[in-house]
Amino acid sequence: MRPLTTADHDAALECCARDRAANVFVAARIVEGSLRTSPGSVVGHWNGSELAGLAWVSANVVPVELDDDGVAGVAQRISRMRRQVASIFGPSPQVTGLWDRLGPGWGPVRAVRTHQPLLTTSTKPSALGLELDERVRPARPGEVDIVLPAAAHMFTEEIGYPPYYGSDRGYRASISSLIRAGHTFVRVEDGEVVFKADVGSLALGCAQVQGVWLHPRLRGQGLSVPAMASVVEQVLSAGADEVSLYVNDYNVAARATYARCGFREVGAFTTVLL
Repeated sequence: MRPLTTADHDAALECCARDRAANVFVAARIVEGSLRTSPGSVVGHWNGSELAGLAWVSANVVPVELDDDGVAGVAQRISRMRRQVASIFGPSPQVTGLWDRLGPGWGPVRAVRTHQPLLTTSTKPSALGLELDERVRPARPGEVDIVLPAAAHMFTEEIGYPPYYGSDRGYRASISSLIRAGHTFVRVEDGEVVFKADVGSLALGCAQVQGVWLHPRLRGQGLSVPAMASVVEQVLSAGADEVSLYVNDYNVAARATYARCGFREVGAFTTVLL
């Protein structure tokens, strides 16, 4: 095991490309320059001269293509990082292997979401005859103030605690970054965001959608499918040739929405919330 450097850039992306839908989070961080700007944030498991697998190791731990030896190596490397890690997520066998080794020493956690279907589509919803919500559009730089409450509501619903305490400066910066990149999609009514979705990661032709949220007062009215279909349509029209996401298996309504929008299950994630 060793940290990857800029010299390993191409090998790291080739490793991620073995399953781009599952590995797009880490691939995007590499494309964004993490090997240069955040030394040590990606560690590789080498088999001789071949990069057999790797892991993103930062506030989150995300394994990529690790075999049993790689999982054991990463677990050993991060065994003292308990207080620095907010979550471990990624393909289920690898996350389960990491947690089997780390859990006894790291102690109680907020939640373990054992089965989160990984979904993907390469078909524009318009080709399926779906109605698109034409009011869903990319958020504008001046709309950070109205996007933030929706993003915070979604985060709190999903994770179980607020995204920040006290100052919102860091959270606001992350929202601003997504908006500047054209990666946040919203529907705005009377100055209020009532639907939101983000492209959290984009690399290797694959876009991973996260943070999908519809205002509680609008739920159950058949609005989620046209809104989500519009996001997928716009992302595929902008150059990505695949859209992926993962969803909690118990979220029946969301899974039905994604199925209507053409997503199919291609794998499974597990998330450990610390």
